[in-house]
Amino acid sequence: MKWSMKFTACRAVSTAVLVLGSTLGCSDASDDLDKGLGGPSGGGGDVIGAGGNGVPGTGGDPVPGAGGIVAATGGSGGTGGDGPVVHPTCPGDAANAYQGTARAIPGTIEAEDFDPEGYSDTTPGNEDGAYRTDVDVDIKALGDGYAISWFVSGEWLEFTVDVATEGDYEVTARAGAVEAGRTLELSSCEDALGTIAVPRIDDWGQVKTSEPVIVHLKPGVQVLRVTVGALDYADLDSLTFELSDGMGSGGSGGTGGSGGSGGSGGSGGSGGELPKFVGNITTFDKVDTDNLVFSDYWDQITPENAGKWGSVQPSAGSGRNWSTLDAIYDYAEDKGIIFKQHAFVWGAQQPSGNLTQNDVRSWISEFCTRYPNTRLIDVVNEPPPHTEPSYANAIGGGTNGSWQWIINAFKWAHESCPDAILILNDYNNIEYADQNQHFINIAKAVKNAGAPIHAVGAQSHALHGQYGASTQTMKNLLTKLHQDTGLPVYITEYDIGEANDQIQLTKYQEHLTFFLETEWIHGITLWGWINGKTWIDNSGIMNGGSPRPAMTWLMNQLGRPVP
Repeated sequence: MKWSMKFTACRAVSTAVLVLGSTLGCSDASDDLDKGLGGPSGGGGDVIGAGGNGVPGTGGDPVPGAGGIVAATGGSGGTGGDGPVVHPTCPGDAANAYQGTARAIPGTIEAEDFDPEGYSDTTPGNEDGAYRTDVDVDIKALGDGYAISWFVSGEWLEFTVDVATEGDYEVTARAGAVEAGRTLELSSCEDALGTIAVPRIDDWGQVKTSEPVIVHLKPGVQVLRVTVGALDYADLDSLTFELSDGMGSGGSGGTGGSGGSGGSGGSGGSGGELPKFVGNITTFDKVDTDNLVFSDYWDQITPENAGKWGSVQPSAGSGRNWSTLDAIYDYAEDKGIIFKQHAFVWGAQQPSGNLTQNDVRSWISEFCTRYPNTRLIDVVNEPPPHTEPSYANAIGGGTNGSWQWIINAFKWAHESCPDAILILNDYNNIEYADQNQHFINIAKAVKNAGAPIHAVGAQSHALHGQYGASTQTMKNLLTKLHQDTGLPVYITEYDIGEANDQIQLTKYQEHLTFFLETEWIHGITLWGWINGKTWIDNSGIMNGGSPRPAMTWLMNQLGRPVP
């Protein structure tokens, strides 16, 4: 799931892989979000042997990695003695660890085994009185072991660790909080590494395993810090670090001398994932509006209309005007938030006239060249029986049969945007059983044909009102959608058109709680937020500059500011 809700100076934590001991700017951080993007740059044999006169190895000039992130060519390692390997820019000392032993990575670190001087707690003493009574950290008994209890915002623990091998690590926490939205921030020497979403539990005294986040660690003895996010109260039992095997490969690093090993290259190819997000759309092609800064509240953006082919090119053979879409994409890049495209191929809002296969492929190719950091794409939107493009037969045909035109669209999208998550998107697929099954059949046909379909999208417009689906029906059909296709799900166009504040709030609480807590739902996009400027009447959760209760509740759940 990997959803990250604590904001940094880049407004949103939007990075799936960060490098220990390095600092990335907002635009650099966003480069590594998507599936298949290259990971951090490879090192160049730069670890100094602590026991002797080691010198840094020299790395090669950066070159483009397989996924777009630089992978350094390795230089020669330094020479050193037989002392322990230490992290070159954020060193630690095993003597400062609990009981004088650095915790091994890969492995599991018990939270109560923090460094003797490595903590910050807001209350004096160990209020729960278990395990270590000589520290001002609250520790309680948990099963056969112990856990940090009553962890509140800003409190932190440090652990001196010994990383055996440089690489990408999956980090999970055994943790729990009665209320949603609690997070744990991983860092080292003030460099952010990633955010763990604390699992929600029914009652205190329980813990669950969180969804993993990916961090990149260099080898050697070093200090890691865990800090509580913006919201109070979480319990932490342990942290587990395992080498990740699904992030692809990048450039290889050099081999160090006897003092330490050279860095491994960045990751590339497919296999990575975005952090879970809650985003929104532009409002009449504007981003910041009504004196509200979009990126203060949303960590993903979808152009409502500007990204549709017909908005860029009104007719076959006419020129393409990218200016509005340019501004939205540039905003996402500047703010470090996720950019999603809606939609490549659709039976509406496409250029008029006779469109050919060359036109379709040119549109997709030029878009991807112009906007290379597009993270997600609704490749085909609202397939039959809802809409069908006039040019379906020109790009393969097969409606209600092989669905070759959809298969081709996914293949061409992957050729031009190889690092984007490609989505088949539709409405009524989690509201009505017959449409749910029909959509599943199309998705499975595309998947079985070997096309690069990475996820399915559920628009989620009809979850309220006279003809809306019940919450239980939605949960059942959404689960079936995931299980039958074997694909993750994105909520792509969520809204609740309701003038009554309390009813709207209740629906948000029923739906969004489920979306946020379900690990195979990888992201949520609301379809508008300013009342009076949304597609469906009364679906906005802001009345001008004033939040409706649903907005207040949602921002509190996410640990984001309330306007």
